[in-house]
Amino acid sequence: MTTKQVIASSLKVGGYVLFEDKAYVVKSIQISKTGKHGHAKCRIEATNIIDNTKAIKILPGHDKVDVPIIEKKSAQVLSLQEGKANVMDMESYETFDLDIPEEMKEEVKEGQQVVYWIILGKKVLKQAK
Repeated sequence: MTTKQVIASSLKVGGYVLFEDKAYVVKSIQISKTGKHGHAKCRIEATNIIDNTKAIKILPGHDKVDVPIIEKKSAQVLSLQEGKANVMDMESYETFDLDIPEEMKEEVKEGQQVVYWIILGKKVLKQAK
């Protein structure tokens, strides 16, 4: 299972949420109470984890939203070539390629440990140690 459901009004800043099957980090959330028979509305501003695009959604506070379950793992860089790093997982010893984000191209070196996240089955390089 890679997602779980929570009530929209229970989301927190810094938490994660799924919009259109893409994982986002919640940057701000405003909850407004409405009139006598209305429901609370949540205005959620979020940034995509992978490509940093912004999304703003307005949902009823009692609506359920999907939250991705993100695995954070360590790996060692075996080799680098053309914006990709060939890495070995530190637990399972499997090897695979990860795209190196533009802002990390200078940091990632051979032999170094990195942190990668598994988000909805996609592996994303997040940090160089």
